[in-house]
Amino acid sequence: MPDSTPVSTFDLVGRPVHRLGYGAMQLAGPGVFGPPKDRDAAIAVLREAVASGVDHIDTSDFYGPHITNQLIREALHPYRDDLVIVTKLGAVRGEDGAWLPAMEPEDLRRGVHDNLRNLGLDVLDVVNVRSMGNIHSPAEGSIEKQVTALAELQREGLVRHIGLSNVTAAQIAEAQGIAEIVCIQNHYNLVHREDDTLIEELASQGIAYVPFFPLGGFTPIQSSVLSTVAQTIGATPMQVALAWLLHRSPNILLIPGTSTLTHLRENLAAAQLNLSDAVLAELDVIGEAGGGH
Repeated sequence: MPDSTPVSTFDLVGRPVHRLGYGAMQLAGPGVFGPPKDRDAAIAVLREAVASGVDHIDTSDFYGPHITNQLIREALHPYRDDLVIVTKLGAVRGEDGAWLPAMEPEDLRRGVHDNLRNLGLDVLDVVNVRSMGNIHSPAEGSIEKQVTALAELQREGLVRHIGLSNVTAAQIAEAQGIAEIVCIQNHYNLVHREDDTLIEELASQGIAYVPFFPLGGFTPIQSSVLSTVAQTIGATPMQVALAWLLHRSPNILLIPGTSTLTHLRENLAAAQLNLSDAVLAELDVIGEAGGGH
């Protein structure tokens, strides 16, 4: 079968962004807490990402906390006109690094101002309301109060666009009754595929789907099938996992994170990786088999 090349851009905020972006979470210290072990390296990664064509950066002021946004500002401010910075609200960090829910309207307002200050912006491009749910999977429950609070901040001119993270289809529908939703950020990758149907529904609406933990998160995807495929086509397993996501649906935007230039370059190269129909079929079995371990 012929190789297939996924489309390279998707409209996120009324303009096309490259589908392979960058997630800033790993720029903070261990456990996404405290400063990086090598600040200069973190700055270099951000600058090379943008120089390489990345125009979609995902961050949050609770990474560090404050650390990643301050690094982004130091590395990239004043920002290029075509750079879309997406941030998220819904948590704060305890003194011990614990992730604490912060979902009240006053928490969200404070979070918007924290992001604005640390990024050096007057308005945020996109703000995702992150439902804490079951940490890495959503739990049903109304998010009307949170979306209404963010919509008010949007009317005040502090937020341009609203997204959601760690949410269910019912919560998305509820939110859409309050404000336009431009992106959904949920847990999804080659192995973890509970959102297959949701991705199709969002694609039909022109809404971006942004997988968090696209490479498995703190426990990278391990699969003998993936490793074999990667070896056969001369790529790394993680490059193949990213390329599979790009082929999966045209509305998927990727934000793999890294704190090293080597891994950044490997991740970005995945956008050039063409997967044949036969390879895609082989990889699809991983999800059906629950991981192919």
